[in-house]
Amino acid sequence: MTTFNWQISTLDCYPTQDNLTDVVFTVHWNCTAVDGNYTSYVYGSCGVPGPGDPFTPYEDLTLNQVLGWIWANGVDKDAIEVNLQTQIDNLINPPVVTPPLPWSQA
Repeated sequence: MTTFNWQISTLDCYPTQDNLTDVVFTVHWNCTAVDGNYTSYVYGSCGVPGPGDPFTPYEDLTLNQVLGWIWANGVDKDAIEVNLQTQIDNLINPPVVTPPLPWSQA
């Protein structure tokens, strides 16, 4: 069974905006899929709209909150997980193989 691990690697912030500090505008994310000995990985970034109401101070942000932002702003969680699963399936059962040339077997 494949497990998916979503992480946030970096948050780009404006130092100040509308009298608020450390206002996030870009989220850098990654997702790793693991199935036994097989792993697939994807990385991306996503712009997010300006500060919400209510505004959450940077030090109070949570992983789940920021993941919710990216999934609400163009990162298709389900499609990415399907793609990662397909990559793992192709590692387990390759759709294309390249055997050695028959005349060069030593």
